[in-house]
Amino acid sequence: MAELARPEPSRVYRWTVLLFVSLAMGGNYYIYDSINPLERIFIDKLGFSATAFGWLNSAYSVAAVATLLIGGIIIDRIGTKKAITFFAVVCLLGALLTALRGQPAVMIAGRTVLGLGAESMIVAVTTVLAKWFKGKELSFAFGINLLIARLASVAADNSPTWANRVFYPNGPAGEPSWQGPLMIAVGAGVLAVVCSVAYWLLESRAEGRYELGQAGSIDKLEFGQIFRFNASYWYVVGLCFTFYSAIFPFRTFAIDFFTNKILAVHGGVGASEAMRVLAHERAGFFNSLLPLSAMVATPLFGLLADKIGKRAFLMMFGSILLMPVYLMMGYTNISLYVPVCMMGIAFSLIPAVMWPSVAYIVDQNRLGTAYALMTLIQQIGFFILNLMIGKANDYSNAGLANPGGYGLGMWIFSILGFVGLTFAILLRVRETGPQGHGLETITAKG
Repeated sequence: MAELARPEPSRVYRWTVLLFVSLAMGGNYYIYDSINPLERIFIDKLGFSATAFGWLNSAYSVAAVATLLIGGIIIDRIGTKKAITFFAVVCLLGALLTALRGQPAVMIAGRTVLGLGAESMIVAVTTVLAKWFKGKELSFAFGINLLIARLASVAADNSPTWANRVFYPNGPAGEPSWQGPLMIAVGAGVLAVVCSVAYWLLESRAEGRYELGQAGSIDKLEFGQIFRFNASYWYVVGLCFTFYSAIFPFRTFAIDFFTNKILAVHGGVGASEAMRVLAHERAGFFNSLLPLSAMVATPLFGLLADKIGKRAFLMMFGSILLMPVYLMMGYTNISLYVPVCMMGIAFSLIPAVMWPSVAYIVDQNRLGTAYALMTLIQQIGFFILNLMIGKANDYSNAGLANPGGYGLGMWIFSILGFVGLTFAILLRVRETGPQGHGLETITAKG
């Protein structure tokens, strides 16, 4: 007798799956961004240099490059439900190792472990969403997943406010804690593991009852195809490199920079301890405006690009926005809301415009390699810029006693904006010529 076709999982079941995998990924994001508010505490209390602090995220990027080579293979071998749980445990171990001892070498090792688990976990979550939502609300599911993950980044940036007693257990006049905030990140890692196990149970139950979709294909790097991509693809890669390298490494050091910029006009080195705590909280808020503004602007720019095309032109606009923001922050007293929101708008253009553009430029059967290569080059940019800005801040003795010392790093970031504009112009020239792929003309139908 023919086997009866099994029903598809209900909408409630699918959205429950989405909730748990998104919370797991949110834990991942929180751990990564948990160090952002801690730079000055690490420097003052643990003997870090700015370069050593930069190594915390550069080490993550080195591990992420290795992930591109082995993460997809692991997911293929053991399946998504086991892979998400395994990588969540690796993230938790990385968070624990980072919080274990206040020594740079140990903490850098912890961030390396985190990089091995976190990037692979993101890939696994992507395949889960394709498995459960393909042919249904896939785009919306991806949007909700990214929304929850970015809210975790916002929470990490604002942790000096909502977890004030953890940062300053003895009050504003007492010694700040370096370990307490990292233990919150450990808690986020525990949440990621618990939610991953919940997903494992949900999928195991569904496999015996429902008809599930196939897991999405995993982006893998095939070296033989690297040199066969056209010029438009490499211009897009260049744009992703410059924009992401100008945004994410800036976020690594931004809270310390914002804190000292605020304090510089409120007493400088003579500022009260209460003022220092308040400045720290405000700095975290300003850093969180980047993911917050991206959450709003990314879908709007996506709709705009679908409506008018003009994708290379939009990236030219983004590059022009990005060029002055660092110099505005470094050399003027204009409200930080203005340059930070400008940066957030520019940052939103990459996921809204450039990543989807690759699908127009590259053949379908090579998209996996194209996206994996973009991600690899992006992580190389993170590695370089985190170290470069750390060394620049050390070289210039940047800090509250010398707020002008941040200027060198601000110029480095601004130069990336100029480079990005060059790539955007080159892309527009090619796409408006006979070798174009329609980036300036293709619009959504209906």
